[in-house]
Amino acid sequence: MKFSQFGHKFSQKTGALQLMDDLAYAAGSGQIQAMLGGGNPARIPEVEAAYQQAYSDLGAAGFSEVVASYSGSQGDAAFLQTLADFFNRQYDWGITPAHIAITNGSQNAFFYLFNLFSGAYEGGQTRQILLPLVPEYLGYADVHVDAPHFVAARPQIEATQYRGQAGFFKYRIDFAEVERLLAAGDVGAICCSRPTNPSGNVLTDAEIARLSALAASYDIPLIVDYAYGEPFPGIQFTPVQLSLAPHHILCFSLSKTGLPSLRTGIVVAAPEVIAAISALNATLSLAPGRLSAAIARPLLAHDGKGSLRQLSQEVIRPFYQARADFAIDLLRQELAGYPLRIHQPEGAIFLWLWFEGLPISTNTLYEELKAAGTLVVPGAYYFPGIDTSQDRHAHECLRMSYAQDEATLRIGISSIARLVKQAYQKGKDHAP
Repeated sequence: MKFSQFGHKFSQKTGALQLMDDLAYAAGSGQIQAMLGGGNPARIPEVEAAYQQAYSDLGAAGFSEVVASYSGSQGDAAFLQTLADFFNRQYDWGITPAHIAITNGSQNAFFYLFNLFSGAYEGGQTRQILLPLVPEYLGYADVHVDAPHFVAARPQIEATQYRGQAGFFKYRIDFAEVERLLAAGDVGAICCSRPTNPSGNVLTDAEIARLSALAASYDIPLIVDYAYGEPFPGIQFTPVQLSLAPHHILCFSLSKTGLPSLRTGIVVAAPEVIAAISALNATLSLAPGRLSAAIARPLLAHDGKGSLRQLSQEVIRPFYQARADFAIDLLRQELAGYPLRIHQPEGAIFLWLWFEGLPISTNTLYEELKAAGTLVVPGAYYFPGIDTSQDRHAHECLRMSYAQDEATLRIGISSIARLVKQAYQKGKDHAP
């Protein structure tokens, strides 16, 4: 059989495909002892109990109604109203269901958004998605229907301390480079994640405000991905404000709250953007699923004990903060005396490790770790819009999840340390 150009593009190896293949391999091969590569959230008993209770409360009649009927292409009407009420309670945005659409996961939403605002335009113009700071989420990289349409700004790197300890760093937006890229006149939208997957970086309120002003001045949208952030699952360790303006497109997800397999993305935007997403839903999948809406709706209808807001702030966030600190302490113990630098852990469920001067690429390190039973993700996948062939920093970094239990983290971090030490030692042995 011969595939079309579309078929060839979407069947080639990508970072997202490797990530999901690794998840399947870890689940089925029996060869992986430490799965530190995927984006699965942790299993948190209190959160699972809340969802199980909501599912049980559906009863037979409610369950049948949910699974036996399509929602509208924009999403389940009752869920849309509950979400509008929720966001208005938290942020006083004054939105209605016309400002919200549901998609079958955030990945689905970004396929829509990136193809709505970049690629070929009437009149022969081609527009790009501007990533104001990379590294950035690898799932963005391959969702365009033709070629990737990205321009990106390399970050400024600032040395920081964490809990009074050196050996950490933080990415900052290089606004001079962002403004240079915007001045080319071919940017269709600006997009960033907050917290950033993979680094855990949280863009400051001032950085978001400046990006918003730049987007408005060029009459393009600012897309902000809150899949790991506020208001749910709330996995960010520095306080932030969420703002909504007519040119903003805000994306949320239920995956990291504990429902990854139910694939629920939430988009808040101007009604004309929501209408376009609804049309795309109808064409490509008829309608988003309803089960997650039915389970999550009662947890979003209030903000008290057992609500998703309370669970995010008082259960999910502290859980990941403690798990991040545990993993950091292990890494620093295992790699004491080696040039490990860790991005300031400000949120998400990952640590971004920088092995400065590593004699091998982290792609090679990934393969060695996989053979040893530990999965991570090499750094070069996270630089869409950048030619990383000669970018040493991209090949010295890797992403590891800290969502696993402590025993698994001990196994995985021990394996990382052993092979990193081995690589540095071999580099010394072969030095002239």
